Amino acid sequence: MRVLHVIPAVAPRYGGPSHAIVQMCAALRDRGTECLVVTTDADGRSRLPVQLERPVTYRGMPTLFFRRQWSESFKYSRPLARWLDTGVTRFDVVHIHAVFSHACLEAGRACRQRAVPYVVRPLGTLDPWSLGQKPVRKRILWHWRAREVLRRAAAIQYTTAEERRRVERSLGLERGVVIPLGVDDELLVGRVEPRSFRGRYPELAGRPYVLVLGRLHPKKGLELLLEAFLEITRSHELAHWRLVMAGDGDTAYVARLRRLIERRDGANRVLCVGWLDGVEKAAALGEAALLVLSSRQENLGLAALEALACGVPVLVSAAVNLAPEIQSAGAGWVTGLQHGALTTTLIAALQSEQERARRGAAGRELVIRRFRWSSIAAELDALYRAVSARALVA
Repeated sequence: MRVLHVIPAVAPRYGGPSHAIVQMCAALRDRGTECLVVTTDADGRSRLPVQLERPVTYRGMPTLFFRRQWSESFKYSRPLARWLDTGVTRFDVVHIHAVFSHACLEAGRACRQRAVPYVVRPLGTLDPWSLGQKPVRKRILWHWRAREVLRRAAAIQYTTAEERRRVERSLGLERGVVIPLGVDDELLVGRVEPRSFRGRYPELAGRPYVLVLGRLHPKKGLELLLEAFLEITRSHELAHWRLVMAGDGDTAYVARLRRLIERRDGANRVLCVGWLDGVEKAAALGEAALLVLSSRQENLGLAALEALACGVPVLVSAAVNLAPEIQSAGAGWVTGLQHGALTTTLIAALQSEQERARRGAAGRELVIRRFRWSSIAAELDALYRAVSARALVA
């Protein structure tokens, strides 16, 4: 099988999707599926330092980059659209990652014109909460092209059953399949080179810490988490706890979070360590006592899965679509996003080391059972073969 993956951007600053596509293509390649990623050089207000319009290897993936010409949100690239016009015909299936971006809409158009079957992974953008953000822009794109792209897709890949339920109920879409994302096997089998995270930060010596990991964005509910954490750690019983925020985001938003920490006298209890990847990220996960994902919307929650793979329990909001699986497996705590609910749940999680250990072990078993890339790649391969076979029959 030859599969083309189209995604608007792959720079690390874009969080989970950029990381997941690397692991997805690596797992598919291990099964003998040939993958090419087509994307733009977008990296926030900057650009990735990559060669354009010729195949390169990026983070181990065969990748073709095109210039983002304008719009950080839409990531318009006419050269990419021109390549897709004929490029899609070289592949058995096209896998489109995201919806409301120029690359995705053009990929759907090119596939329909050339009769190439395609799968869409919406990345949570079709959730009712997400559609309510910048609604005018999304409504225009929906009626212009996005609706047709989705309705003509051979399949729509959701990463949780909850994501599929919400989207199909609100938009009436069909042909949905649930295939989750996975975590690096290195986290499960301990192949990551050991390195002390605490050793780099003397403030953490002898102190347990709560970890926030990933893109720092308003939808993550970080202000609410900071307020709750700084409130409960004023008490003597929990004063030894620290909060580590490992991630990056819009400069103005990160500055706003830092001002909040300063206003609440939290500089000695909250560490902002910037973006972590590779060995550094694995070390931060492995030494954490709890990972918190307090998002207002999350179609999966890859950071939560990575924590569970390390045996670290998680506290997630009910708006994280992975929450039902976490609740069912006893792998962590699920909370509402009201200040009182989050505060109460956070206290319960921090007070019991024994309970954290129990739930962390349950979470690791959940990941081994359902979220290994080897089994997920097998599901994707079966999906590609099914939609390719249907296209040949048609």
